[in-house]
Amino acid sequence: MTEPAKRRRGPGRPRQDEIGEGPGTQERIRLAARSEFAARGYDKTSVRGVAKAAGVDPALVHHYFGSKDDLFAAAIELSMEPALVVPAILGEGPAGIGERLARYFLGIWENPVTRAPLLAVIRSALTHDAAAAVLRRIVLRRVLERVAADLDVPDPTFRAELAASHMVGIAILRYVVQVEPLASADPEAIVSLVAPTLQRYLTEE
Repeated sequence: MTEPAKRRRGPGRPRQDEIGEGPGTQERIRLAARSEFAARGYDKTSVRGVAKAAGVDPALVHHYFGSKDDLFAAAIELSMEPALVVPAILGEGPAGIGERLARYFLGIWENPVTRAPLLAVIRSALTHDAAAAVLRRIVLRRVLERVAADLDVPDPTFRAELAASHMVGIAILRYVVQVEPLASADPEAIVSLVAPTLQRYLTEE
């Protein structure tokens, strides 16, 4: 009796046994990607290296995340969690939104687990178009534009860009270049000074 013909896989699609890794496989790949990008930077991180760190076949990484750029975006989004954060920032209305936004942004930078991959994306964005696109997509489109648009103010995109420039500038000076006294300033002191400016960007006409 002849064996039934095996169904052919589509391009880049893993075998069925490779897919059956369990519901935590995507999360494991994302965590591995975050660690790899944080440790090696955008240039030196490969899909194959992430797959090895996650203990899966590279085809499975491509299956779930597509290209290296998409994997990079997924790794950074894991640190920023826009789907959870935006409702929390907006939840209490316009009053105090500048303080909530500043505290959120500094909070993810102060956490060593989320800081390392964000350092990778900031450094890479200065020299790589793909990394810069990820930064725009996650920080501006997925967080700040959604915040500004919900506030029903004129020019929400422009306001979001001003807020983004302010916070990214702080991140570069405090965590990348480490300019003093900003680098060693108490986070709450930064929040108290920055929050009114963000509030003005996002709410005042």
